Amino acid sequence: MSDSYTQVFVHGVFAVQCRLTLINANWEDELYKYITGILRNNGHKMLQINGMSDHVHILFGLQPSQSIAEIIQIIKGSSSKWINERGFVTGKFKWQSGYGAFSYSKSQIPAVAHYIETQKEHHKKYTFYDEYITILEAFGVKYDKQFVLKEPFV
Repeated sequence: MSDSYTQVFVHGVFAVQCRLTLINANWEDELYKYITGILRNNGHKMLQINGMSDHVHILFGLQPSQSIAEIIQIIKGSSSKWINERGFVTGKFKWQSGYGAFSYSKSQIPAVAHYIETQKEHHKKYTFYDEYITILEAFGVKYDKQFVLKEPFV
């Protein structure tokens, strides 16, 4: 074959360090636009983005020239810097070191996009921890509960 053809859809999930509720509704749309720009500038296609004050979900088409780990690292690093430069939070904003990344077929994209779009409704019934464990178990991902999500400071 002389050409490469791919279709890779990824649902990424990452949380604010220690799951602190730092993403404010006043600037969350700006954050989502910024993250969308990062994906586009790296050749990927944003399909859906949304989240809560302590975490973000992104659904995107991945160009295989860049690994999932690379693009997530770029998103988290660049967006942390962006948030801190604008002084949106008191102290220093950081994302938790880990992330979740799950692949879907094209036929599943509308349902996953709807799920992400309705995050705020979803979290009226379910905690982020319960949501994340459910996703891990649905994908058969082995995990250690001790390291899945750091508890928020109280």
